[in-house]
Parts: sequence; structure tokens; C-alpha cells
Amino acid sequence: MWRWRQKLRDPLALLLQAALVLLYAAIVLPPLPMTLVGADVLVVVDITGSMNTRDYQAAGKPASRLAIAKTALKDMIGRLPCPSRLALGLFSERVPFLLFEPIDVCRDYGAVSGAIDAIDWREAWEGDSHIAAGLFRSIEMARSLGIDLIFITDGQEAPPLPASGPPPFEGKRNEVRGLIVGAGGYSLSPIPKFDDRGNEVGFWGAEDVPHENRFGPPPPDAETRPGYNPRNAPFGSVAAKGSEHLSSVREPYLKQLAQETGLAYAHLDGPAGLTEAYLPVSVPRASHGLTDLRWLPGLLALSALLAVFSPLGRRLASLKSAKP
Repeated sequence: MWRWRQKLRDPLALLLQAALVLLYAAIVLPPLPMTLVGADVLVVVDITGSMNTRDYQAAGKPASRLAIAKTALKDMIGRLPCPSRLALGLFSERVPFLLFEPIDVCRDYGAVSGAIDAIDWREAWEGDSHIAAGLFRSIEMARSLGIDLIFITDGQEAPPLPASGPPPFEGKRNEVRGLIVGAGGYSLSPIPKFDDRGNEVGFWGAEDVPHENRFGPPPPDAETRPGYNPRNAPFGSVAAKGSEHLSSVREPYLKQLAQETGLAYAHLDGPAGLTEAYLPVSVPRASHGLTDLRWLPGLLALSALLAVFSPLGRRLASLKSAKP
């Protein structure tokens, strides 16, 4: 009995016993049920031609809007709370195309990151860019999936909107939560032009693009235009001139769409910050699962063993052996 009492007073013996108990706990401890809160979101990326405009900087070099959007998305998926899920879609012409349904970004980070890396403007199926129509269909897609929406675009309609404005939003405002992200600088910049093989051949010129949409009713000033004829030339007989061959983020227009749909708006300032813009407007989604806490007793057992064989442990052992 006396010897057992002596051992219980021995700090090294106590540390070894604690290490054994903790090691046993690390082996037999089952996963514990836990409720975690994450986010589920559909990200739709505009891949039309104006997203190739290089009005950002990355590593001291000009970078396209699409490249910065991809970098920002990869930063975001690495910082979303676990478990969070992401679905990915592309936008061109007037419809979004869903690449994959929601995937757990924590468990399958590599797959999601690789899919974002693979986004390319060459995947666009049409050259037109009807932003409002694409946004409204993206909202419907997110609603059908039961998740939030992040819609990344510079907001440049091509061809320009008619005089009557964008199509009306026929959905329910605030039914889908999320974010419209405006990509691009505030100053007009040239849009790169590519040939049929994807080689850059310069920039779009003023004569290469329409500067006015002549579908629908003419604008209020039509009667003052040269060559106006209400039947044969309701828009006048002279081609419209403008700056549609240049591009900047159409922020007032995107804010108008955000107000109409109930989404929030944020400007893409660079390759980070998307998480901070999205999470405050996201819908928190609880997930019931299991969490493995065996690492905790394992770490404590390792700490106890290290303490035994540390200089302090050797010092205590030498003091104990020196006692008469």
C-alpha cells in the first residue's frame, strides 16, 4: 500500500498513467453528434467577351476580370464555414448552364477548385450577353436547388438594351438570397478581340459592335434624328455612335437589378473579399452530422509523454533518485 501511495505522489508516474488513459480514450472514443452551420450557394460566372477585359492587376501585371473572379472564388471556398456546398454554373447569351449541383467544398475542395480553374471564356456558346435575362434564369435555377446565388458579371449588355429597358423580373423578390458581384474597373477599357482559333488579334473597334438596340419602340428623341421616318426609319437613317466597344463595370445597372430582385450588390475589388461580402447576406443552413474529437485526447497523451521525457521530466527523475 505504501508503495502505491509513493507512486501516486510521483509526478512522472502520474503523467505516464494519464498518457495511457488518454491514449485509450483516443482509440475508443466514438464520433460525437454535432449541429454545424454552413452555406449552400450557386455561383454563376459570366464568361462573355467583355470579361476578358484586363482592368485588374495581379502580381504587377494586367489581369482579366474572369481571372480575378476565379481567384476570388478559390479564396472564398477555402474560407467558407464547414460544411458548405457550392454549385457552379456559366453564363453566356441569355441562359446559365449548370456544371454541377452542390458539392461539399470542405470534403471535395480539390474537385471544386479544379472546376473553377478550368472555367474559360472559350466555353461560351454565343457572343451575345443579355445580363438581366441570365440573372433572372440564374435566380430561378438557385430557387429550384433551394440555395443562395452569387452572380458574377461586369453588367455589360451586348447588344445594348432597347429603349424600353431590361425585361421585367417576374419572380418573387427576396425569394432567393445572395449577391450580384460587379466585375471590372470604373474606367472604360478596350475589350480584347480573338480569332476563330482563340488567338488574340487586337481589340474591338467602334465599327465592330452595335451601339444601339433597334428592336422595339424607338427612343423619345427619335424624331430629332437625321433621316427620321416613322415607318421606314423610326430610329433615323444614321448609324448610332457610342462606346460599346469599350467596357467598364455597369454598377448603376447592376445595383438596379439587385434592388429589383432583392439580392445584395458588391464590387469585385480584387482576388479576395468575396467571403466577407457573401456570408452576411447568406442563409445559414444547419447540418446534422458527426465530428471526430479523438485528436484531442491523442494530443493530450502526446503532451504528457513529451513532458515525461522533457528536460523538466529528467530533472524530476534525478531529484527523486537523489532522495535517501
